[in-house]
Amino acid sequence: MNISAITKILIICGPTASGKSDLALRLSHLLDAEIVNADSMQVYRGLDIGTAKPLPEQQAEIRHHLVDVVNPAQQFSAADFADAADAAILDIVSRGKRVIVVGGTGLYIRALTKGLVDSPSGAGELRQSLQNEANNIGNEAMLEKLRLVDPDLAAALHPNNLGRIIRALEVFQMTGTPLSRYHKEHAFAKCRYVTFQIGISVDRGLLYQRIDERVERMLADGLLNEVSGLLASGCGRDLKSMRSIGYKEATAHLYGELSREEASRLIKRDTRRYAKRQMTWFKADPDIMWFEYPENFGIIHHNAIDFFERREA
Repeated sequence: MNISAITKILIICGPTASGKSDLALRLSHLLDAEIVNADSMQVYRGLDIGTAKPLPEQQAEIRHHLVDVVNPAQQFSAADFADAADAAILDIVSRGKRVIVVGGTGLYIRALTKGLVDSPSGAGELRQSLQNEANNIGNEAMLEKLRLVDPDLAAALHPNNLGRIIRALEVFQMTGTPLSRYHKEHAFAKCRYVTFQIGISVDRGLLYQRIDERVERMLADGLLNEVSGLLASGCGRDLKSMRSIGYKEATAHLYGELSREEASRLIKRDTRRYAKRQMTWFKADPDIMWFEYPENFGIIHHNAIDFFERREA
């Protein structure tokens, strides 16, 4: 039996610092559920403070899956996530528990619920040519080049996400079709699970205030010491995990390239920009129901119970 075709999963998504983890913990207690992490940085061992990973006591309260599953030097793709999440969901359901998926990595959630986009396979020579071009002109110029042919996708990408920029340019040069169009067509694909998707809506000013406060708290809690330990253990600054927001800036400070104050400012700025891109991604998904939290917790709880208990046609 393909259990995914009949399995219900509750998904909590939204921008960073919106309260996703807190909501997931509260609902898990009330719904007898376990949590599947859908944050692309929380999968890495040792990246704790800078990823706002659930605390050990929180993980002891409610079992969390797909947290601390790979070393910082390992690659972990959306396809890897979907496979691991499928296995975790099967395990949770087999023990009579409910499933709550929580995270802000939209591509992970899309891979889990609808699979990955069936776009053309890459061409090695073309990809290497684009990589060489990026080395010469820089990430910003490559993103601007993408913006000319696929403005919808370019608006959701950061210059640091060079892999996806190159992939999108590759698809367009091979087919003449923007990758975002493949994404839109893929949005109509049959869902792999029965889902109820909750998005947390937060006033932008309040969200940015929370982000700034979170960054200050991370620094106070020892982010710089955490990054120093990762570097000492052999994690190079060129690793994908170490180039993520917070770790990249902290590394630059430890190498004497940024003051502590400038590192803090850049982490806040880049996190705000990341939150904006997250909202662009999630707002484009018509399947997400948006709620303010914690103001509407009672309504969210009622809807979650109704979702799990109703019979599907």
